[in-house]
Amino acid sequence: MEFWANLLAGAFIVGGVFFMLVGSVGIVRLPDFYTRAHAAGKVDTLGIMLFIAGLIVYEGWTLVSAKLALISVFIALTSPVATHHMLRRALAYGLKPWTRP
Repeated sequence: MEFWANLLAGAFIVGGVFFMLVGSVGIVRLPDFYTRAHAAGKVDTLGIMLFIAGLIVYEGWTLVSAKLALISVFIALTSPVATHHMLRRALAYGLKPWTRP
């Protein structure tokens, strides 16, 4: 049973690292602030959530995993809201989205 839990934890952690890596490439390659922030916001939430899920599975059900679950809920609620607010402020201050030339 411990082998399968470690395998599942490793899969979650590798998945989280993969999404963070893809998001990092997206931040470098995308053309403007809005698309870069979109990539960062999505990857930040999904990558960290998968990583924390892997840590929870690896730890088992203890007080530490309960705290990790609360951190996961906090991230799931705050990260998309912060990204959305940042993008709305950029639009309100006049930053124009990129269009094809």
